Order: sequence, then C-alpha cells, then structure tokens
Amino acid sequence: MKKVACIDTLYTELPFYERFAAAKKDGFDLVEFWSYTDRDLDAIKKACEEAGIGVSGFNGDADFSLVDPTHKEPYLAYLRQSLEAAKKLGALSVTIHSNALGDGGVVVNHYDELSDTVKICSMFDMLKECAKLAEEYQINCNLEGLNILTDHVGNFLKNTQMAAEMIRLIGSPYLHVLYDVYHMQLNEGKLCDTIRMYGDTFAHIHIADAPGRHEPGTGEINYPRVINELRAIGYEGTVGFELFPETDTATAVKAIMSIF
Repeated sequence: MKKVACIDTLYTELPFYERFAAAKKDGFDLVEFWSYTDRDLDAIKKACEEAGIGVSGFNGDADFSLVDPTHKEPYLAYLRQSLEAAKKLGALSVTIHSNALGDGGVVVNHYDELSDTVKICSMFDMLKECAKLAEEYQINCNLEGLNILTDHVGNFLKNTQMAAEMIRLIGSPYLHVLYDVYHMQLNEGKLCDTIRMYGDTFAHIHIADAPGRHEPGTGEINYPRVINELRAIGYEGTVGFELFPETDTATAVKAIMSIF
C-alpha cells in the first residue's frame, strides 16, 4: 500500500506548491488534491519533479452529475479534459461522483424529481462510457460514495454495494471504487465486512476518523484493524489521508504513520 497525502487538507499552513516537498519529507509516496482547473499544471509538475513525488489523483468531474441523463455529453467531455490533465501530470487516477459538488462539497442538485430508477440507469450508462475513456488513457476512474449525514446531504451514491456491483458488471480494468472509510462509517458501518465483500473493486482508500474527520485515533474507528483487513485481502493500492488535522499537520502525520 502506498501512502498518499491529500494536500488540500494536510500542510495547509504552507503555500500550495511547497506542500509536495513537505509530504515527501514526511514519508508519503504520493499526493492528491481536489481540483486542478484553478491551478497551474506546469507548476504542479515542476513541484512533483523537484520533490521526487507523484500524483495519485484529483477530482475528474465538476459541474455535472452521473445521475442526470441530460449531463451525459458534457460530463464525458469534462472527464476527457481531466484525463488529459492526469496524463500530463502522470497521475494514477481521477475521482468521479454521482452528483456534482459545489463549494465545500455541497451537493449542487439532489434531483428529487428523478426516480432512483432513472438515477441508477443513467449512472450505469455513463459509467460504461467513463470506462472506455479510462481504458483509452490507461488511467483509473475511481467512483466514490459520500456520506449523506454530515458533509454531502443529497448525494445519491451512498453505499459501497451499489458502487462495487456496478464496477463488477462493467468489468473494466480501469474503473474502480474509491472506498472512503470515513464516509462509509457514517453511512453504513461494518467496515471490515465491507472490505472483505467488495475489496476486489477498490483502487484507492480514503482515511479520516469519525466523527470529526480528523487523523486516526481521534474518533471511533479502529484503524490498525482496518489496515490489517486491507492487508488480509491482498490490497496493494493507494491509501489517501483526506483528513483535517485536529491540531496541526505534524501531529496528524505522526498518527497516520502509527497505523501501518
């Protein structure tokens, strides 16, 4: 497992382009961040090269939703743009979601007027096209479910089973689940059972403790047990620490490294 620092939540006391070197110095293998369109890709690439660290991924969708059938064309066009950016940076993946997210991760449209049937069919149809693009670029598209209780009220994809079953049905080597332990602890619990049942579909893990979304040891999740379960199923993907330090980054990093 490769350790990934989310530099939109960690190292925020530093200017953005200095966070790459700081993450490398602390022992992270890769970095990830949320958005790329508001940043200089050439500067990111230079920061990575100078620090000797790579990019795990970033969000590949923006104002468009998988569950909205009218968004198919613009969603896929934006995803292609994101995959081009990932290719430029040598990134391993882009993250995709069921619903468009606004500032602070707020779900832009809950689509209450659409039935679950329409949402599921639209998402499955678009995911098949996402898989084709991912295969063309040979870059993973990782589908992430989000918690609907605290951070992302109204998001459609809220459980691991739906995401994993869609990925299995499509069967692409470049379409996977991003399993966010924090989000799924809030939505469904049974973390180790879920890892055993659906871990074959995972390509990236997000870690933060719950409640609070801080570093391991600040909440109720037994993270050493979770890591051991991932090892038990032979998981060899990336593990991203998308968490907000309770006090400061240095303290959070000590807690992160202690669970491995």
